[in-house]
Amino acid sequence: MSASVLFTFVIGYFVLLLTVAWYTSRNSNNDSFFIGNRNSNWMLVAFGMIGTSLSGVTFVSVPGGVGGTAFYYFQVVIGYLFGYLVIAFVLLPLYYRMNLTSIYTYLEKRFGISAHKAGAFFFILSRIVGATARLYLVINILQLFILDKLATPIPFVLTALIILLMILLYTFEGGVKTIIYTDTLQTTGMLVGLVVCTIVIIKALGTDFSGALSMMSDKGYTRLFNTDVNSGSYWLKHVLGGMFIAIAMTGLDQEMMQKNISVRTLKDSQKNIMTFTAVLMLVNFLFLFLGGILYLYASTKGISTAPDDLFPTIALSPAFSGTIGVIFVIALISALFPSVDGAITSLTSCFCIDILGINKKEMDEKKKRRTRLKVHFTFAFIFFIMTLVFKAINDKLIIGFILKFAGVTYGPLLGLFAFGILTKRKLNQKLIWTVCIVAPLLTLGIDLLSSPEVYEKMWHTTLGLGDISNSLFHGYKIGFELILINGILTFLGLWMISKKTSLEVAGSPAWQS
Repeated sequence: MSASVLFTFVIGYFVLLLTVAWYTSRNSNNDSFFIGNRNSNWMLVAFGMIGTSLSGVTFVSVPGGVGGTAFYYFQVVIGYLFGYLVIAFVLLPLYYRMNLTSIYTYLEKRFGISAHKAGAFFFILSRIVGATARLYLVINILQLFILDKLATPIPFVLTALIILLMILLYTFEGGVKTIIYTDTLQTTGMLVGLVVCTIVIIKALGTDFSGALSMMSDKGYTRLFNTDVNSGSYWLKHVLGGMFIAIAMTGLDQEMMQKNISVRTLKDSQKNIMTFTAVLMLVNFLFLFLGGILYLYASTKGISTAPDDLFPTIALSPAFSGTIGVIFVIALISALFPSVDGAITSLTSCFCIDILGINKKEMDEKKKRRTRLKVHFTFAFIFFIMTLVFKAINDKLIIGFILKFAGVTYGPLLGLFAFGILTKRKLNQKLIWTVCIVAPLLTLGIDLLSSPEVYEKMWHTTLGLGDISNSLFHGYKIGFELILINGILTFLGLWMISKKTSLEVAGSPAWQS
């Protein structure tokens, strides 16, 4: 199928999104934008959150990673289950009891304004980098496989600009109220694409589901648990890492919780989380299965490419483009938008409420709306610049980078919330920022020392130091448990700058309320 035909389907998909946005954003106000008037349907939220959590990165990077790490990523997914249990039965009750619009308001009530600003800052930093990395990956695929092949090629810069403008058009007015519906549409497109592409490629292999699984097993792709304790993908590291990544990147993330607390009641919000968890685990397994059959097919056709390019290379090849080319493209952009539209909306909410404090100021609805729109457009511009930065870096298999970066930037959030919920101690306001900056830096240093590649280049070759890395870690390599290490360091640092208090505080454990 020609690039121009595929491009036509992309435009048609945009028009459909804009139509949904127009319909759902009628009579919207600031409350609609920030928390959907606290009237969202929990089933729609649960389904739409799948698309937000998976994104275009999962769509291409998880299948692409199977060739090197088999099904080890599912160890992380198992960890997600335990993390979502904590979110459903510890964090959500706390958020609903305090009737929060921004979850970082909890930190102010518990510790004061410095903790509030620190939590909001690290969320903003994390979400900007993570969301723009996902945005770059999908735009780059569309660029390489469609837009560069048009009769008049569209440059990457223009592609990024147009896509962000489209996202602005359907989010700037309705916010969360609109995103609940557009994410549902987009998650449907992504999951249909996943299932159809899997079926078509299995048929191309001349087998069925069980036969494909057997063929993958023979190649070693179905290995699920890594028992090498020194490996970065050792099962316990992945499970613990997945658990705390879920707690931090969902339970302590304004974008994800903004949708959850838009649901009418706590009970419905808990239903949302547990339903979402079950479906998410199944979908991640299907992505890994898809990765296995992609590598099987590639081996039969002599296809060799970068991991993140494997799925589009096969799906848009002459052998398949007429069958699944359109479905792949629609599924890919369906996977892209839930992670980007929600990110821009939540960043706008966080900056307006947590940094500017517009909910505390004497401002009429029109002035609040003008402020919100300025912030919304500013973050879209930042996304545009960051996408160009990722294009210049041009890194592949980007899911590893996103999880590593999250381990550094979400650590302070994990430490702050854990300290607030698990203790009743009072913090020294002047030193909160110091702890929240030093802990990630120490974590980075520990991670660098545990990396043989970085050690060899930076510590041994450049500085001429001895075999410090191996003597300290004995070959142990840090994996996704990086976020737990960061959270623990933050917690310990906060303990050092805290003192006992006999006052009953808002941060009493949720199970005591």
